[in-house]
Formats: sequence, C-alpha cells, structure tokens
Amino acid sequence: MAEKEKKQKLDSEGNPIISEPPTGLKVIIREFTHDRTAMISFSIMVFIILAAVLGSFFINPERYTTINIMTQWAKPGTDGLILGGDDSGRDVFAELIVGMRNSIGIGWAVAALIEIIGIVVGLTSGYFGGIVDNILMRITDFFMILPALMIQIVVITIVPKFSIWVLILMITALGWMSTARLYRSQVLSQVNRDYILASKTSGTSNFKIMFFELLPNISSLLLVDITLTFATSVGVETGLTFLGYGLPDNTPSIGRLISFAQDPVTITSYPWSWLPATLLLLILSLSVNYTGRALRRAADARQRLG
Repeated sequence: MAEKEKKQKLDSEGNPIISEPPTGLKVIIREFTHDRTAMISFSIMVFIILAAVLGSFFINPERYTTINIMTQWAKPGTDGLILGGDDSGRDVFAELIVGMRNSIGIGWAVAALIEIIGIVVGLTSGYFGGIVDNILMRITDFFMILPALMIQIVVITIVPKFSIWVLILMITALGWMSTARLYRSQVLSQVNRDYILASKTSGTSNFKIMFFELLPNISSLLLVDITLTFATSVGVETGLTFLGYGLPDNTPSIGRLISFAQDPVTITSYPWSWLPATLLLLILSLSVNYTGRALRRAADARQRLG
C-alpha cells in the first residue's frame, strides 16, 4: 500500500514554506489544554477565585462585623443566613466569601513578592557566580535554617499594629529562599549557552542579558512556581490564623472559621460554622496544586521539544 505524501505549502515563487516551530508558551498551552483533569482543576480554581473576589463586593460588611446574640449558632436558612451563624451571630456565608477573598489576596501578594525576590537573587547568583554566588547562597542558607513558624508567632506578638500587610511581608521574608535557589539552578543551566556567550561578546550589558535574554528563556518556570507558591502562601496564612497568630480577630478569614473545629462540641453540634470553609480550602488547594503540577509537566514537555 503506497504511503500518502504530505502536501507542503508553497509561496508565490513555488518555494516550500518552512513553518516556524511553536514558541515555548504555545507548547505549554498546547500540552496543558490537552490534559482534561488539568483543565477541570484550572476551571475550579478560577471559579473559586472569581466568586470570592466578585462576590465580596455584594456582601454587606455588617453581616460579618456586627455581633448579634439573637442569631448565635443559628442554623442554615434562619433569618436569611444561608450557612447559619457563628458564635457571635455573624453570617457564616459572608465570612466565608470575604475570608476567602482575603486569603486569596494575601496568597497572590506573597507569591508576587516571593517571585520578584527569587528572580533577582537567583538570576544574580547564577549569572555572576563566584564570590557573588557564594555570598548570596550563604545568606539564603541562613534564612532557610531559621524556624519560620516560631519567628512568625514572635513577630505577630510583639508588633503593636499588626495588619494584613505586616503578615504579607512576614510570610514573604521567610519564604523566598526555595524560589531563589530554583531560579539559580535554571540560570546555571543556561548561562554558558551560545546565545549568552554571544551577547557577552557583543558587549551587551549584564542587566540586559539577565532580564531580557536569560529570563525569557526560563519564563515557563515562573508560571509553575507562582502557582505553587500561591497555594503554599494561602496554606501558611490559614494555618497561622487557625492557631490564632494570623489575621486580626475583626478580619474575616478561612482560618478563623476552620478554628471552630478545635472545640468537640462545635464539631458535632455546629458543623456549618467550620465544614464549608474546610471543604472550600481543600478544593482550592487541590485544584491549585494539580494545576501547578500540570504546568510543570507542560514546561518539561517544552524543554524536551527545545
């Protein structure tokens, strides 16, 4: 059986048109969109984020700030409370929406700051090497061995005016090291390649080589790392609030709702106060983590295809 010849496109002069290989971003998008589970996880993640951010604009602040003893531990559906009331009579549904918005906002803010620090430190360390690399990596190693949880608790205890921004800066200051080392390892694999050596030979400045030539070639790593860092940051904020060392008491948080599960009576008698927040956090964490892992596989496919 004769094989069918593939038709090749010709230009106006009859010469074959050589199609350009897909860019790294196109390869990642193609690989990611072909993963059905990844697309479902991504859709769930986007839906939760949009629902929390947009839904919070329609929530009356009085529903999660005003104490009402008449609706204390009210059952779902009582007096218009969709998910019932908490120990202070506040609307659990309103606290859930606004609390998720706060956790998501903190997560993205921390992830963005960590990526900026990680990129600067990782690129500088891997590109220059030598004594610069040794100094930056020893500083990174010092921060990595610090007991992050204990330091966070101490800082929260001694800071007189604790706020969301203090929490963001504190989590960032103790969470950028792994990202910096990750970018450094990627830079070390690129710094001796021909395009970098050619740029150095032509007299291109180090700053331009680092941020306009080297960084775009490892940009796929940014998508993966910022997604996983976001999930980690949300978990850290929720865990601190659960322990009582996170957001202030008057600020809605997923961790505060989950903390109701510390009381055995509340667990069995008032499950509406903690169960929805727990399930929502679990679903968000699983969807974000699977999305990040799917992006990592897509990035690996991009690397294999060159």
